[in-house]
Amino acid sequence: MRIAIGSDHRGLDMRRKVANILAESDIQVIDLGGAEDGCVDYPDIAAAVARLVSKGKADRGILICGTGLGMCIAANKFPGVRAAPCHDEMMAEISRRHNDLNVLCLSGDLLGDRTLRPLVQTWITTEFEAGRHAVRIGKISQLESQKPVRHPADV
Repeated sequence: MRIAIGSDHRGLDMRRKVANILAESDIQVIDLGGAEDGCVDYPDIAAAVARLVSKGKADRGILICGTGLGMCIAANKFPGVRAAPCHDEMMAEISRRHNDLNVLCLSGDLLGDRTLRPLVQTWITTEFEAGRHAVRIGKISQLESQKPVRHPADV
């Protein structure tokens, strides 16, 4: 498995920890960096990671910013990307089993070290259940491919 990772300046320390967790699990890490010595705009990093996932050049991605929310919003702009913030093991497990989450967004400010390792390990080892969930993921894919509909009130 290949996982692309990236962070803004607030997720730098956690990105290093995540890279180590992934490497210990024999996962190829594509570290797209961010903020080694200053500020970086999270949409730029989110786009770099999401683009690789969207194009199939990475199997999954992990993004880290202060809350995980900004990265999530930006990553979800790319076709085929299903990004969401997870704050515990249960969310990580369900995000994979039910939503086939392929981009995990983490909070560099709110997530503690004790939670990080089990959360990431759960997320990388949990398989998608498919079945009724695959139907729902298909509907999400259809939404991505639709052209915006103009409402008469928008004119």
